[in-house]
Amino acid sequence: MSSAKKSAERLIKKYPNRRLYDTQTSSYITLSDVKQLVLDGDEFTVVDAKTSDDLTRSILLQIILEEEANGAPMFSSVVLSQIIRYYGHAMQGMMGSYLEKNVQAFTDIQNKFTSGAGGGYEGKPFSPEMWTQFMNVQGPMMQGMMNNYIDQSKNLFVQMQEQMQSQSKNIFGTFPFVPVVPVDKK
Repeated sequence: MSSAKKSAERLIKKYPNRRLYDTQTSSYITLSDVKQLVLDGDEFTVVDAKTSDDLTRSILLQIILEEEANGAPMFSSVVLSQIIRYYGHAMQGMMGSYLEKNVQAFTDIQNKFTSGAGGGYEGKPFSPEMWTQFMNVQGPMMQGMMNNYIDQSKNLFVQMQEQMQSQSKNIFGTFPFVPVVPVDKK
């Protein structure tokens, strides 16, 4: 695929009958085809054919749901429950950003290992088979490094929260707040 074609974002229209139409290829496609676009790194947007509402996120979530239902799930029930608890919480935006940056960091590390310039074996990039072998041998060590990273992130977050609470007490501690006592009307 040429770089000019690759840089142009694909438009996929979703019709009321739930069919997906790829305007670039002028053909109907399946959710599996959309998954392949993601795996290939192709940029695309899914819109409602009638309203032009952006449906990209809902289609991606649908792909994740199918992947979670088939084979080995990536998310445990505990993790999914914790994520759900953040919706509507003041920390929702921060959590989304945190997850996005950590997934990007993980992707960058994986790309470094799999690219010919930063890793590989005898100057060749890692093939999927080599990556599997590497993870079988190095997986426990990498898991330990990731756990250390998570622990450090958690400690930094707790320190930040404590500093914010301390600063809030210093700022608001100077105001003479009088506690409100409810009056019992009888």
